[in-house]
Amino acid sequence: MDSFLIALESQPFAVAIVEGASLFPWIETVHVIAIVTVVGTISVVDLRLLGVQAHVASARRLMAQLLPATWIAFAIALVSGLLMFSSKAVKYAANGPFQAKMLLLLLAGANMALFHVLTHKDIAVWDTGRTPPSAKLAGALSLALWTCIIALGRWIGFTV
Repeated sequence: MDSFLIALESQPFAVAIVEGASLFPWIETVHVIAIVTVVGTISVVDLRLLGVQAHVASARRLMAQLLPATWIAFAIALVSGLLMFSSKAVKYAANGPFQAKMLLLLLAGANMALFHVLTHKDIAVWDTGRTPPSAKLAGALSLALWTCIIALGRWIGFTV
């Protein structure tokens, strides 16, 4: 694994990020904006699942409107995160907060997948009525996971 990480760090784009005076901060800025968009759009849906309604839009409508932007922002966050990771791959891979962030990202993905497989399939039944406990649990868990992911992401900057 270390040989792969060392090879990644020696790629021209990774070297340019390390040696460039402003490339890393620009990539980090894009990453932060993308993450804010991801978490912001997900939070609106999660809060709706929890019963917090700042407007009358149904959960289905909110998801249809917000999730395309969420996925685009997630793709941008993924690419910018991989670029930052490549600049110090060995250090990041060994970093506890980074490892925890990656684990929580996997858990957030699993939470989303479970929601879509188990609860979302019946959304037509409950969307205009009472939100089921499983949807509320998915929303609460999602909010908690993304809050921790953000905190860990910030923590990484102080430990690498």
